[in-house]
Amino acid sequence: MSALENLKPASLWNHFQDICDIPHPSGQEAALREHLIAFANKHELEYSVDETGNLIIRKPATPGMEDRAGVILQSHMDMVPQKNADTDHNFETDAIVPWIDGEWVKARGTTLGADNGIGMAASLAVLESRELKHGPVEALFTIDEERSMAGAEGLKPGFVNGTVLLNLDTEEEGELYVGCAGGVDVLADSTYQLEDVAAGSKFFNLTVKGLLGGHSGCDIHLQRGNANRIMVQILKRLQAIGGRIVEIDGGSLSNAIPREAFAVVAIAADKAEEVAAIVDLQQATARKALAETDAGVMVLAEEAEASTQIMSAQDQQKFLDLFQCVHNGVDRMSESVAGVVETSNNFAIMRVKEGKVFVHCFARSLSDDATTEMGERLCSLFRLAGCDVRQEGQFPGWKPNMDSAILASMKDTYQDLFGKEPEVKVIHAGLECGLLGGIYPTWDMISIGPTICFPHSPDEKVEIESVERFWTLLSESLVRAPKAA
Repeated sequence: MSALENLKPASLWNHFQDICDIPHPSGQEAALREHLIAFANKHELEYSVDETGNLIIRKPATPGMEDRAGVILQSHMDMVPQKNADTDHNFETDAIVPWIDGEWVKARGTTLGADNGIGMAASLAVLESRELKHGPVEALFTIDEERSMAGAEGLKPGFVNGTVLLNLDTEEEGELYVGCAGGVDVLADSTYQLEDVAAGSKFFNLTVKGLLGGHSGCDIHLQRGNANRIMVQILKRLQAIGGRIVEIDGGSLSNAIPREAFAVVAIAADKAEEVAAIVDLQQATARKALAETDAGVMVLAEEAEASTQIMSAQDQQKFLDLFQCVHNGVDRMSESVAGVVETSNNFAIMRVKEGKVFVHCFARSLSDDATTEMGERLCSLFRLAGCDVRQEGQFPGWKPNMDSAILASMKDTYQDLFGKEPEVKVIHAGLECGLLGGIYPTWDMISIGPTICFPHSPDEKVEIESVERFWTLLSESLVRAPKAA
């Protein structure tokens, strides 16, 4: 029995449960795509799969609505696979188990996948409905949005027929999004010299955990702790008393603020008692700095098994200096859109092990030029430290069109339905609209969604009531879709 079976709208929640049952982390959407194809066959709907792996399902207009513009309901098939360290879950094989906590739907110790499972479920509910009135509808399901936007990037002209795009991938009900940030991944690789561990050394496992993490775009302005930054500060303090790095493992995904980081260090036996004092001091320092934003941070040290090799002293100084200089967080606020971040960087992944160093950053900006500049700035820093650097997957932002016909229609629709005006916003996150608009430049686009808190983290939750309002807005917007030109 599903925990969601009594929620409304029933069709949407039933489809969301089906989506949760099928593992679908980024890059592994095949099983979910087959489920969607089976749905199309069951309901005798036309579908196509392109060479990239995107799926489109088409439903004809209901009687009397044939003159309306074709509407594309767009969502992505993949989800962010994040879990707490103490949660036993394999995202490649295990279902997500949703549960109801008061007014919210959550998962236990993992991401929920409401981003973008609710959007997919809403599309399926529209396709399934026999009561809803609408013009020609196409449900476009793209792949790999969370990791690379490869699906949107690989879409070809002519695959989609509609002219109005409703992206179902934003996370605040009552807000209509008309623009988004672009972004670029910056990756750096290097090597270091290994040295033998001095005789009589003691070893410690260092852990930073308890942070909230979150979406590296939507949540970057909240000033939450970054586990990689905190770990670097600890290692710097330990270096001052002779601590030597064996390995580091911080962060896991480019688009998630790092919640946890781990390291192994070696230190002379006569300095071992100082480790606990430094770790306690660093925890107190972090908690003071994050008292209003991320007060649950924990810093731990436990004795570890012996290792045979450490990073050379010269390389350790260089790389700790490098890590400390990597920009993290907001770089600039927008001057044209009040309260919105223009440019940011997420210090996402930090790996040091067996003579190899790897760093992954994700830079974002509402300005494509600023995205490029931030990417080049990070590359310059890494090159100064002798790293091999590359940029991958740069994607454009989505420039707002305040004269949009679908924006005007949905503003009026929201006002009529709920008795208040919706907020019109630009989001500091990467929506596929930027790429899709480049391929289909005449599309009229808008993005909506329910209220989802803490996406890309195990604290992800979706507000039940907001899902019903989101569905009501979507349904009525299809009824009021503009006539075809």
